[in-house]
Amino acid sequence: MHRRALPLSALRAFEAAARLGSFKAAAEELSVTPTAVSHQIRGLEELIAIALFSRQARRVSLTEAGAGLYPVLREGFDSFQAALERLNKARQRPQVVISATNAFTGKWLLPRMASFRRDLPGLDLQLHASDETVDLNSTAVDVAVRYGRGPYPDLSAEPLFTDRFAPVANPHLGVRSVRDFARCPLIHFTWRRAHPRNPTWKRWFTEAHLAEESAAGELRFSDEGHAIQAAVAGQGIALVSLALVEDELASGRLHQPFGPSIEGHTYHLAVSNERPISPSAQAVLAWLKAQAASQRETTG
Repeated sequence: MHRRALPLSALRAFEAAARLGSFKAAAEELSVTPTAVSHQIRGLEELIAIALFSRQARRVSLTEAGAGLYPVLREGFDSFQAALERLNKARQRPQVVISATNAFTGKWLLPRMASFRRDLPGLDLQLHASDETVDLNSTAVDVAVRYGRGPYPDLSAEPLFTDRFAPVANPHLGVRSVRDFARCPLIHFTWRRAHPRNPTWKRWFTEAHLAEESAAGELRFSDEGHAIQAAVAGQGIALVSLALVEDELASGRLHQPFGPSIEGHTYHLAVSNERPISPSAQAVLAWLKAQAASQRETTG
């Protein structure tokens, strides 16, 4: 018999009647009439051409074939019930949605997911990575990480940390001093919003009191994460957030050959000021602050 032809309703009626020892009791459990249960089971018996119940005036009992079929169905329905209960329990776990830029999500949040699961095992986290600004007052996002100068008058926001930018490169490039600019391309990425305090190469050269030049050319990306990947791949010298390359610096995939480092913008934690903050979102906010504090201690 093909699986699509399985008489599931009849099998369910048989399992209930066999377990309860009564068509009437099975009908009450299934919220149907005893006649409906009887018809379902009769149809099943006709389908397989075997009697499953011995019917007497006031009682029914399983035949040998019915006694052989019942435990198989009982275990199957028990497994169905257990699986559905597990799914329902998982669905009921609290979930917090965080929106952040692609670079921050990939380079700062994702490396900390093991810590999140350890510190907040009862919560699920959904990461919404986008460089587009989401409206916290009209979406399901609970917490946003905003990067900029602030303020954010339409939101409840507080600083998380202010990052710093410095030149980094793959150690195999052999970059040791500013003289190496002459042979290594500069890696740029595009800032979505123009601001005089954006930590660009132009600003870095100004604060380093150097002429802005690179005889080896330049590479430009629309995303900071891609600029970081290019630096790891040894494609040039990148000016990127030290907070976002802390893993690469710690592992030796990148190094910071010289300074100065310049101040970037500030990451802010923002929540809607029109919706109450759930206890789960409050726990995630506290966790994010603790992670930022730990990073400051590590980097000094």
